[in-house]
Amino acid sequence: MKAGTGKETIMAKIAVYFPGIGYHCDKPLLYYGRKIACEQGYQEYRNISYTYQAGNIRGDEEKMNEAYEALFAQAEAELADMVWSDYDDVLFVSKSIGTIIAASYAKKYELGRARHILYTPLAQTFLFAPDHAIAFIGTADPWSDTEEIVRLSEKNHIPITVYEGCNHSLECADTLKNIENLKDIMQRTVYSLTEEDHHGNFSRLYGAAPAAHHT
Repeated sequence: MKAGTGKETIMAKIAVYFPGIGYHCDKPLLYYGRKIACEQGYQEYRNISYTYQAGNIRGDEEKMNEAYEALFAQAEAELADMVWSDYDDVLFVSKSIGTIIAASYAKKYELGRARHILYTPLAQTFLFAPDHAIAFIGTADPWSDTEEIVRLSEKNHIPITVYEGCNHSLECADTLKNIENLKDIMQRTVYSLTEEDHHGNFSRLYGAAPAAHHT
């Protein structure tokens, strides 16, 4: 919905944050991602909160599917009152298993216009082929095969940045390096939200064509 008179137009924007199981919305990537988005006009937002108590699910496909189903149902319930047609601009910012939930939710509710920021996506995320997305992954992420994530990103025309030696939190043993990486991640996040980079134009971040960028 747009408001305003004459040449003045206000775009209705909303951002939704989909955390991981152990990575809530006040941890660095989602906390600063939310701050960045607010500065770009996404002052209305929803932080999804869900719980799952089945222990370690990494590497167990059955438990992973059970977790996904449980968490998707919780996210869907939290967003049940949303009228997506009220918004001109929808942003989904997600982490880990939250990237699967965000991508599958957008597909189920036909939100093809939604933009996605994918922090440490999993292979299953790409089953739902999110549009207008960028992604970030570390080479020491125990939840993913980095080469597979890069291949899937490129196959789906999703620009991805790869951080050497970083784990599933996009962190390494060097705190100052973590701060440097976090700044780079947030700069790429904000560039993806500017008017110039809308509708998948990521030339400022990655050059003329989407490809993996290593840092």
